[in-house]
Amino acid sequence: MLYAYTQSVPIDVETYGKIVERIGPTPLEGLMFHLVVRRADGGLEYTDVWESYAACERAFEERIHPAVYGVFAEIGFRPESEPQKQQIDVVDVFQGSFVAHGAARHADDISV
Repeated sequence: MLYAYTQSVPIDVETYGKIVERIGPTPLEGLMFHLVVRRADGGLEYTDVWESYAACERAFEERIHPAVYGVFAEIGFRPESEPQKQQIDVVDVFQGSFVAHGAARHADDISV
């Protein structure tokens, strides 16, 4: 069963880019869709769709949290707690022909 959520995170694009670099280029197993948008306050919001809750948890344990905590230690950032995830009910996931990998690296190059 799909697992999807939105999550507002208290980081900027530069910090996000460092996290993405630490995660590396190997796709996260079970991740179907990852969208990052900049909020008006400069923070970011994620929308993720995973094949299952178990796949999401495994990716966070094995790859995402180690990368996030490593970057946070490097920049001296200590959030008060894990940002809340708001689970969403996915009706459909449709992917077009253009898929940008590494949004923080190319977001300014995409015009809509």
